[in-house]
Amino acid sequence: MKKALLSMLLVSLLSACASKDVKEAPKAAVEDRTVTQAAKAPSAPSAPAAEATPAPRTAIAVNPLTDPGSILSKRSIYFDFDKFDVKPEFTALVEAHAKYLQQHGDAKVTLQGNTDERGSREYNLALGQRRAESVKKAMHVLGAADKQMETVSLGEEKPKAEGHDEAAWAQNRRTDVIYAGE
Repeated sequence: MKKALLSMLLVSLLSACASKDVKEAPKAAVEDRTVTQAAKAPSAPSAPAAEATPAPRTAIAVNPLTDPGSILSKRSIYFDFDKFDVKPEFTALVEAHAKYLQQHGDAKVTLQGNTDERGSREYNLALGQRRAESVKKAMHVLGAADKQMETVSLGEEKPKAEGHDEAAWAQNRRTDVIYAGE
C-alpha cells in the first residue's frame, strides 16, 4: 500500500509540473511567424556538406631568386687564383641565371668582379673586371641579352671573408650576380 501511495504522489507531482496554462496563439499569427522565420533562415545548400568540393587552392608564387631551394638563389661564381675563366662546377649556375634573364626580358643584373687582397690595386681592379666580363660573355652565349647585364670591378674592396689565408682568399675571388632592385 505504501508503494501505491508513493506512486500516486509521484504521478500527481509530475502532472502538476506539466499542466501549465498555455494560451493558444491565433492561427494567423502563427502562420506569420513561420513565414518570417523561413525568410530569415539561411537557404539549405544544394549538395550535402560531405560532397562539397573544396575551393581550388591558388598557388603562391615563389620568387626563384630568393627561394633557397632554387639554384638562382646562389649568386657567386668563384675563380682560381689569378684566373678569370668560369670553372666547370659553376656552369649550371651561370646557365640558370642566363635562362632566367632570357625568360624575363625586363630583368637586369650587375656582375660584380672581385679579387682577393693579393696584387696591386690596379691589377686587382683589372682582374675583377675580366672576371665579371667572363661571366657576362658566358651568359650572353647562353641567351641572355647584353642590355640586361652590366659589369663592374670592385677589385679587393668588397671582401666576402675577412682573413689573410687561402680559405678567405678563395671566397673573395668571385663574381657576384646582383639583380636590379635588390
